[in-house]
Amino acid sequence: MAQKVVMPVLIAFVITSVLGPVVIPLLRRLKAGQTEREELKSHLKKAGTPTMGGLMILAGIIVTSLVYMKEYPKIMPILFVTVGFGIIGFLDDYLKVVLRRSDGLLPKQKMLGQILVTGVFAYYLYQAEEVSLRMLIPFTGGFEEGAYLDLGWFALPVMFLAIIGTVNGANFTDGLDGLASSVTILIATFFSVVAVGSGSGIEPVTCAVVGALLGFLLFNVYPASVFMGDTGSLALGGFVASSAYMMQMPMFILIVALVYWVELLSVMIQVTYFKKTGGKRIFRMAPIHHHFELGGWSETRVGAVFSIVTAILCLVGLLAL
Repeated sequence: MAQKVVMPVLIAFVITSVLGPVVIPLLRRLKAGQTEREELKSHLKKAGTPTMGGLMILAGIIVTSLVYMKEYPKIMPILFVTVGFGIIGFLDDYLKVVLRRSDGLLPKQKMLGQILVTGVFAYYLYQAEEVSLRMLIPFTGGFEEGAYLDLGWFALPVMFLAIIGTVNGANFTDGLDGLASSVTILIATFFSVVAVGSGSGIEPVTCAVVGALLGFLLFNVYPASVFMGDTGSLALGGFVASSAYMMQMPMFILIVALVYWVELLSVMIQVTYFKKTGGKRIFRMAPIHHHFELGGWSETRVGAVFSIVTAILCLVGLLAL
């Protein structure tokens, strides 16, 4: 148990925490600084804080996973999706903060990349004999006796929606110091517990994510000395979605990663309503964590509340097995 659960956490934690004092000054020299929205006056002091810190997270996850890859081959598809989305995020970050191209990747370029990564993963699942596209239905008795939903060919478009939606939800969640890191640690812990209990064979990578994020939080808690950027947030969304699919649990994403989806939906609702009404807004600002900020909540309070909500949802997820 210690070898496949405790050690991955410790290895990834050490790698990420040791990289911090090396990577952060390097990012400063590259002038890879964050730009802040002018509407958020309290955030203007963060302008210039290094971003692309997701490279530290990815390093911890990749190195730790490679240690366990031979013994736990189911790690590979999760690592592919995590790194694949991380590369898309890195390209976006690099264009924005290093090359100073304000928009980064064009929306169609980013979407094409996300579709390609999801497509390769979907092809793997479609061909793999040991992983089924059937989905475990929550609150039906768990892996052994639970009911499964088989959508047939319709499972593929649902997969694209679930993965790309989760990835972009994670991206929108990364807007406050420590928010995305704290929420995702809890989700990764949930998947680690389930992976160990079900014998799915992916626990080294889920535990590696826990360790990497714990190490990253040393530098990302308020006041953050580095942000993960799209490099980290897209990678984490890919990790969550692919882990759920490898355990036939995509329905559980809507439980344990509900914060991601609320963040995503708040942006979609705000943009749609703004366009339909000629400039009116439902929220003070989207994503929704900024709505609470402008309502008087501190960053630390928003982070704490969102993390507590996620912890409760993860407990609900365990009850749903």
